[in-house]
Amino acid sequence: MRKKIIAAISVILAILQCMGAEASVVAKEVGSHVVQLIPSVVQMEKIESAVSEDPGSLYSLSAVLMDGESGRVLYEKEGETPRPMASTTKVMTCILALENAPGDDYVEVSANAAAQPEVKLTMQQGEQYYLEDLLYSLMLKSHNDTAVAIAEHIGGSVEGFAGMMNEKAAELGCTDTHFVTPNGLDSTDGGGEHHTTARDLALIMRYAIKNKTFLHITETRDYTFSDLSGKRQFSIHNANALLDMTDGVLSGKTGFTAKAGYCYVCACEKDGKTFIISLLGCGWPGNKTYKWKDTLALLQYGEENFQYKTFWQEPSLKEIEVKNGVTKELYPGSTVYVPCGYSVPEEKKQQKILLNKDEKVIMKITLPGELAAPVKKGQKIGEAAYYLGEEKIYSFPIVTEKSVERNSYFWCADRVFHDFFH
Repeated sequence: MRKKIIAAISVILAILQCMGAEASVVAKEVGSHVVQLIPSVVQMEKIESAVSEDPGSLYSLSAVLMDGESGRVLYEKEGETPRPMASTTKVMTCILALENAPGDDYVEVSANAAAQPEVKLTMQQGEQYYLEDLLYSLMLKSHNDTAVAIAEHIGGSVEGFAGMMNEKAAELGCTDTHFVTPNGLDSTDGGGEHHTTARDLALIMRYAIKNKTFLHITETRDYTFSDLSGKRQFSIHNANALLDMTDGVLSGKTGFTAKAGYCYVCACEKDGKTFIISLLGCGWPGNKTYKWKDTLALLQYGEENFQYKTFWQEPSLKEIEVKNGVTKELYPGSTVYVPCGYSVPEEKKQQKILLNKDEKVIMKITLPGELAAPVKKGQKIGEAAYYLGEEKIYSFPIVTEKSVERNSYFWCADRVFHDFFH
């Protein structure tokens, strides 16, 4: 009887395999025999190559994956929630310094800068440094004293520089960001707590990587410099460990405070796609590697799920009836129509956008049912727009392709005169 049962089970398993049944490894015990149902080679390939529908469970309290080209958020987890951002603040500090002063500026260290807490370069009051050297100190090792020295040099004071930071944030489209310090240390002023959102932080990094000097600084692995007197020498190594974890890393900045937890923002280029990743509240002491795991998970999600596709669709336009309209070809009383047209550059028709398999771009055409004469050639009468969800990604005007005069006594008299005397 036992042999018959085992034989029957073997037949069933063979049938399941022939049918391509997908199953995990399952063990069933029959007497003293163990039978395993093992996925076929084809099934294993399906399992290994399956595209993830989302990046899975992230450690970060807030996270954003952004398309660096368009600024569109591809994935978010509490991306609009305000949180402290620690030393990722220094991305803004660096870009403002690059835009407002030359690298060979002399920066003198104040007592306030020298008194900043760790992590610090240990600058001393009265010392002078080249601004460019301090930017490497700022971005590679995240020195807090360096950030204050730069802020005081550019903005006249920490408060003055914070004002510049907030103005720039608003200019970039940040909607819930408030800077108080140039180094990211937790602080509060009359405008509120020092904070940002994962979306806003990604926008700041997206802007920063357009600056070639910023990219060069943040891609540098090791840098050596001295103060202007030459008495003190410094050698620093880039703390952005992602540079050694994956290829295509353009820039990155870590951060940590007791209130913010571990934070990170980076930009990576993969197969022609630029991704910006920002993480806030990604674990506390004991979880220092969480930010790397979340970053790699989001990068993989972006690589596997998003591809560049053209969104152009040729619009089908109808002619529009013109009330009280007349033309030389038609007498009064005839129905007059005006053709519609548009002008779109060829490069715009070829433009591509990052889309996942479930996203579709919809074209909506807005045109009136009729027009009232007179109508001028080239007159805007409507719009064609392309939408991704509720977001308008591109639009162009629809215009008339010829003029239509208004029916009047003078037009009729002129037409009669023309027909009978010419």
